Amino acid sequence: MKDSAIRSLLGHARPHRAALAAGAALSALGGVAGLAQPLVAKSFVEALAVDEPVSRQVLLLGLLIVGGALAGAFGGYAVERAAESVVLGARRRLISRLPRLRVADLDRRPPGDLISRVTADTTLLREAATNNLVDTLIGSVTLSGMLVLMAWLDMVLFLAVLGVVLAIGVCIALVMPRIARASKEAQEALGELGSGLERLLGAIRTVKASGAEQRESAALEDSAQGAWRAGLRAARWGAVAGTSSGLVVQLAFLTVLGLGGARVANGSMSVASLIGFLLYLFYLVGPIAQLASGISGLQVGTAAIGRIHEVLELATEEGEEPTGKPGSTAGKPGSTGGSADDRGAGIVFRDVVFRYREDGPPVLDGAGFEISPGGLTAVVGPSGTGKSTLFALLERFYDIDGGSIAVDGRDLRDWNPAELRRTIGYVEQDAPVLAGTLRDNLMFAAPGASPADLDRVLEQVRLTELVDGLPQGLDTEVGHRGAALSGGQRQRIAIARALLRRPRLLLLDEATSQLDALNENELREVVAEIARTTTVLVIAHRLSTVTGARRILVLEDGRVRAAGTHAELLREGGLYARLAATQMLGTAQPEHAVTGQDPAPATGS
Repeated sequence: MKDSAIRSLLGHARPHRAALAAGAALSALGGVAGLAQPLVAKSFVEALAVDEPVSRQVLLLGLLIVGGALAGAFGGYAVERAAESVVLGARRRLISRLPRLRVADLDRRPPGDLISRVTADTTLLREAATNNLVDTLIGSVTLSGMLVLMAWLDMVLFLAVLGVVLAIGVCIALVMPRIARASKEAQEALGELGSGLERLLGAIRTVKASGAEQRESAALEDSAQGAWRAGLRAARWGAVAGTSSGLVVQLAFLTVLGLGGARVANGSMSVASLIGFLLYLFYLVGPIAQLASGISGLQVGTAAIGRIHEVLELATEEGEEPTGKPGSTAGKPGSTGGSADDRGAGIVFRDVVFRYREDGPPVLDGAGFEISPGGLTAVVGPSGTGKSTLFALLERFYDIDGGSIAVDGRDLRDWNPAELRRTIGYVEQDAPVLAGTLRDNLMFAAPGASPADLDRVLEQVRLTELVDGLPQGLDTEVGHRGAALSGGQRQRIAIARALLRRPRLLLLDEATSQLDALNENELREVVAEIARTTTVLVIAHRLSTVTGARRILVLEDGRVRAAGTHAELLREGGLYARLAATQMLGTAQPEHAVTGQDPAPATGS
């Protein structure tokens, strides 16, 4: 076992060392009571041989048995209590760290695998960092004590037993690394199974609509089979280790029985000493099994702790804690990102280069533009040109590979991420809604918003009628991922959530794609009103969304190819004119009448 793994285990156990020490001490006391029993039994036999009273030995033996059992029980409880605390501590560390990890690192790890590390791996850590450590310690101490007493009783028999123990010990030492390797493979297979389940349940409607239930079940069964095979390998090597520990006692018993019988026959050893030696030999089963179980569990634990520390060692975002300005409410409970009187935020992109993978092609390749505070700016372009990536970079979900981005004249890398995000309202393309009540979702980004603010935003996004029609109003459960809501309702909730924060910069990624024409027009009026004091940046495929924009940026091949108003860009022709005539058709537009086509559905960016 690697020293680093042992140090990690001890690091998790250290905060609970008092409880562990108490449990270990009580367990050791029970072990000492066990060590004394063969000596009392020897004294009992010797007293019988000379016809002396044995009541004192019987009473002492009873006290040792009962006292040892009670000490072991209380010690076991103390260790189990510490074990649960170790699990709680590890899960707290993981849970507090996961939301602060960089998005790029989270992208590379399936959610199901991360869930497995928080649940299954911490359960294995529970045993390794407490029970297995104590078992290894107590088993080693008790075994050593028994061997010393056996040597004191008869050195010849002791040497014979020691040879058997060492021979089997070598075999067990060879098996332990295989147990660790098989356990790690089993945990990784469980992580894959969890990822597969998350994938299935996250898109269950698509799976059913595509008739892919059988294929998805087969893929999950393959993962389950992989976990089963790895588990069998771990069980097989564990059985070898367990059998070896039992074999030690059996072989030692045969050796002592033959050699000890001969020594009693020639008078070099008393019957009482042989009985005491045999009792120690039988008691040897417990410490050897305890030691084998402890070492085997530690091997399993090293696999789990390795997976846990892979997450704990990932870098978090810089400056997770909001700093705020003196006298400001920024970052305080109940505060929002800004106020209605705040001016909008200015944005400058200069020669920005970004790729999602180091060996992948650039998504943005020299993108540059400037947006002055306030007003509505639209970003258009073919799918896959990096429009949504602009928003991800503004939120600092990723860091750029080249160039610079500034918000309010300040380089994005100089911003505290929490402070930066408090100024931004972000409505994602798929408008996620979290399980919980409607109120929870609306106040997610502004938990301290007043009822008046909530009513105002509900009225703005036309959700008042929906709330009034719900059985529990704002306290109605929306279901997993908002399953009880329509796509348009989810979008309006996401928009309301962003507006309730009173952002200085509002990012709308296809935020009206699932709204009907009436609601889209009403919401467009709301956005236009907000844009008077707030910088609004919108990604759109509908022409009706961008015609009123103060400025339109045309993105192609990772660069801004043109910028201007709707009328200016139409006169210039080029990509924008082609998009306006086809992909971005809106109502009451001349191009609509010419082409006779229906508006194309919004596609991803």
